[in-house]
Amino acid sequence: MSTGFFWDERCFWHAGGNYALTMPLGGLVQPLAAGGLPESPETKRRLKNLMDVTGLTRAVDCRTAPEASRAVLERVHPAAYLDRFKAMSDAGGGELGLRTPFAQGGYEIAALSAGLTVAAIEAVTTGDLQNAYALSRPPGHHCLPDWPNGFCLMANIAIGIEAAKAAGRAKRVAVVDWDVHHGNGTEAIFYDRDDVLTISLHQEQNYPLDTGAIGDRGRGAGEGFNMNVPLPPGVGHVGYLEAIDRIVAPALEAYKPDLIVVACGFDACAFDPLARMLCTAETYAMMTERMMKLADRLCDGHLVLVHEGGYSEVYVPFCGHAVIATLAGSDIAAEDPMAETLRQRQPNARFDAFISDLIGEMAETLLT
Repeated sequence: MSTGFFWDERCFWHAGGNYALTMPLGGLVQPLAAGGLPESPETKRRLKNLMDVTGLTRAVDCRTAPEASRAVLERVHPAAYLDRFKAMSDAGGGELGLRTPFAQGGYEIAALSAGLTVAAIEAVTTGDLQNAYALSRPPGHHCLPDWPNGFCLMANIAIGIEAAKAAGRAKRVAVVDWDVHHGNGTEAIFYDRDDVLTISLHQEQNYPLDTGAIGDRGRGAGEGFNMNVPLPPGVGHVGYLEAIDRIVAPALEAYKPDLIVVACGFDACAFDPLARMLCTAETYAMMTERMMKLADRLCDGHLVLVHEGGYSEVYVPFCGHAVIATLAGSDIAAEDPMAETLRQRQPNARFDAFISDLIGEMAETLLT
């Protein structure tokens, strides 16, 4: 078995407009020469290009997938939402929710993005692949069933999980979200359920401002099966690995999932314009390595990573390459051109000690 890489050129063609970074145009907000929202195709396209140049593309099983069907989408999204989205897409595009513009054909591209995730999860849970990476775009972890926001138009991971459950290929699923923003959509979809454990590591009160608190643990049957790890700005390599080791790993060991899905955002990297964290390509590779070891112990290696955020066009490709090479067990490397600089800019020992104490307090709250 090998590592699957699910992608499609059409996902790079998703387009929005009328924004400068995250600010709507108008008044005193001028257009940007480079375009609108920071969720551009370039971070993803340049990752694929880098893989082609280094040869990593040949070390993975590259696949595409069909658009997720209406029946598959309706396991998460109400028919009324899908109808509204499709009608606006057919009419030339527009915007639903908050910061989720799309052009004509946006519905089909969003369904394709979800379809890549569905296919990646299917291939892993059927044993066709050992693990997989889905280069899904637009992203999905902020999307609520009937309200898209934060660049996310369909809840890709939730759609993929529900498809696997409906086919009887997964009973207990764990979602580990290390995108720097809170995975509020995934949380909301599974908040009342105990068959999906959701864990979100994120910069505290970044986006959304009103979700992601450590006290939000789930409701009803889902109480205790939602975990938020809100970290202060400035956390880097040491802090993220400690959060994985002291909170995520014990939670997964206790839950014993038969599938682990990672919401793989690269916006906790040191060069992201929408966050203030200090992770490096090495951080992402080492977090991936830890997830692989946990998956090997707990669920026959069943691990799927799904691309979410990350808005540094220059640095995201190096982070993504490090992750996919780790997944594939490949020694094909794309040397991080900023590695030495970032080593020197990591938090000092005093700050790391503060973060260690904070993580210890959160671990006590979340794991007892």
